[in-house]
Amino acid sequence: MKRFNIYFLMGFLFTGLSAMATTWDEPWQDKIIREADSFVLAKVLSFDAEKGVEIKILKNLAGKELPVQTKITGFYLLHLCSRSGNEGPEFYFKGVDSCYFFLKKNDKGNQAIATPTSGYAALKDGNVYATYRHSYHQAIVLSDTYEQTMTAIFNNYHGLTYDKNFIKSYVEKYLSLKPAGFSKDEIPTFCAQHVALESIYHLQLTEYYTLILPFLYHTENMHNQISAARALTWYHSKEAQEALLKMIEDKKTNIFAQVICIWALEDSKPVAQKEKLTKIAKDASTEENGFGGNIMDPRVCTSFPTVKGAIDAMIQKL
Repeated sequence: MKRFNIYFLMGFLFTGLSAMATTWDEPWQDKIIREADSFVLAKVLSFDAEKGVEIKILKNLAGKELPVQTKITGFYLLHLCSRSGNEGPEFYFKGVDSCYFFLKKNDKGNQAIATPTSGYAALKDGNVYATYRHSYHQAIVLSDTYEQTMTAIFNNYHGLTYDKNFIKSYVEKYLSLKPAGFSKDEIPTFCAQHVALESIYHLQLTEYYTLILPFLYHTENMHNQISAARALTWYHSKEAQEALLKMIEDKKTNIFAQVICIWALEDSKPVAQKEKLTKIAKDASTEENGFGGNIMDPRVCTSFPTVKGAIDAMIQKL
């Protein structure tokens, strides 16, 4: 799958990671946040690749407050696919000064991150290497924006209140602009629009249909289409279903984006569209699909269906 320069394959944090022989199925960001107990900003004091990470809490942003001196040992969403000899998952924080962490208490009384490659975001020069979707897909976000949006998302997933006025203002400001691409002068706007669309998904907001639609049809940037499709998950109108079906049916749509459209459509239980979906499935792509990347990347076994596989799975549920 083609990737653009705004997305980083965790190179900033994980120099040398591709040498690992242990692999895992990387979770999506919503699952990471749902299962975390705390969201904090912390300074990395020291780390040992095998034993863990010593951190100093700078801000308790959401969830359970943690003591200033906290230790991270282990992973709370690590599902291994393979393991070579005695080689296990390791911590990679070389060169990292401060990080935002999603943490969960483990059975040793310490804290855990989701996986070696997810559940945290490095802070550098006021910018955050942020994950709103999946660790394969990151964007650079201003720290203030990251804190406010991620605190809102964390609180929403945990049944707590959040600043709805800030979210409304942010979404309307950036989604009212023309969908951005990847030219140098457009990247900051693209990142802001990415945050806005993904926030709609995480917060299950249902009042921005007309603002989302231009991003769904922005064929010059499949990442806009992916985030727009995710944002439309909660829009169950016939009009929204038809918009997603149009993307699924169009052979020119990137196959990764098509699967996201299928997953978004599935939430509305489109029984009336079963016949049409069955017809689409007959000629749907069976090409291997996924995040791509280096075959030696430890996240290489992250599961992702083919377009036909995703449609067939949805049809079985209707």
